[in-house]
Amino acid sequence: MKRRYYLLALFYIGFAETGSAQTIKTIQPINQLWLGYFNQTRLSDKWGVWADAHLRTKESFVNNFSQSIARVGLTYYLTDNTKLTLGYAYVSNYAGDNHTNITQPEHRIWQQLQWHTKFPRLRLMQWVRLEEKFKHKIADNDHLADGYVYNWKVRYNFLLNLPLTKKAFAPHSLSFVLNDELHINFGKEIVYNYFDQNRFFIGFSYHTNARDNLQFGYMNLFQQQATGNTFKDISAARVFYFHNLDLRKR
Repeated sequence: MKRRYYLLALFYIGFAETGSAQTIKTIQPINQLWLGYFNQTRLSDKWGVWADAHLRTKESFVNNFSQSIARVGLTYYLTDNTKLTLGYAYVSNYAGDNHTNITQPEHRIWQQLQWHTKFPRLRLMQWVRLEEKFKHKIADNDHLADGYVYNWKVRYNFLLNLPLTKKAFAPHSLSFVLNDELHINFGKEIVYNYFDQNRFFIGFSYHTNARDNLQFGYMNLFQQQATGNTFKDISAARVFYFHNLDLRKR
């Protein structure tokens, strides 16, 4: 009888240690460079177009590439400061952990509500974006498989812009930027990582003219992987250019 209890105790201890090992969090620190171009062109009082492009390095700021994105959309202006956009994005996920020798394509349909709040010495921008993501399946390190993995993502983005010069948001002026964006996954393919990532940015904006600005600074991205207990902690130098055109007849 004592031997039986002894074996049960050993089994319990072994099971507890196994369960504990499975819940150990692994955090991978990474350094990257993010480059981005954003364009919003207003065609009329009610209609406009959206375009943006991104290139991101993989590690050590300048070592290889991790991802590129090309995104377009059609925008409907509810007011001058509130707009709806429907669009498409093509994403290239370059060689990664489970596809070391190939690029994984991804297609996204996206819908967005964006609104601006403007004060004499303060500007706020917010958006809520819904994405339907179709990521190509991977067969092995060298081959894609047939079909796609599908899931949804909701993103909430908040940006604060505070001028640092006497003439607020004037050409050749400088402002302080604080930005945070939260990403949430959902769908039947999502099991452990409903929280996808959070992007926190702090930096500056150089206003090249009354409409456009160059934004640069530091971003921390904390992302949960599909396993649930593995995370990426990305420190990135981020440089974005925001280009706004108004083609309406004056």
